Amino acid sequence: MVSKSEIKLDKVKLNAFMLEAFPQVAHEYAIQTVAVNEITVRLAVEERHLRPGGTVSGPTMFALADVSAYLATLAMIGPQALAVTTNCSIDFMRKPAPGVDLIAEAKILKLGKLLSVTDVMIRSEGMQDPVARATLTYAIPPARP
Repeated sequence: MVSKSEIKLDKVKLNAFMLEAFPQVAHEYAIQTVAVNEITVRLAVEERHLRPGGTVSGPTMFALADVSAYLATLAMIGPQALAVTTNCSIDFMRKPAPGVDLIAEAKILKLGKLLSVTDVMIRSEGMQDPVARATLTYAIPPARP
């Protein structure tokens, strides 16, 4: 049974998990806060994240939303490297501010035995209005007897 009120992986453990499971991208995402069913993740925007016209690319914002939902889920269920995205809907609402970090605030809406549904708001640092909003569903591997 998945506990919905107890953090299984704190910030330090999530960072260690990312370094072990995803060393190729772990350095890109800075976990800022972890709370029950919530996480805040920062992406330091660099030139390689930009698309023509100088704004952050959609794939970069998608990746931030996806990683944030994944980490929010793992914080609550523990290290399950094989939890996978099964659905994502993302709305790009406005251009991010040029040259500033993106901050994702992820909140788990439903956490069951086999699925986790998370809402993610992405903002440019210093901007009140979100630049993107995503809802992601993760499949959680079944518990082994």
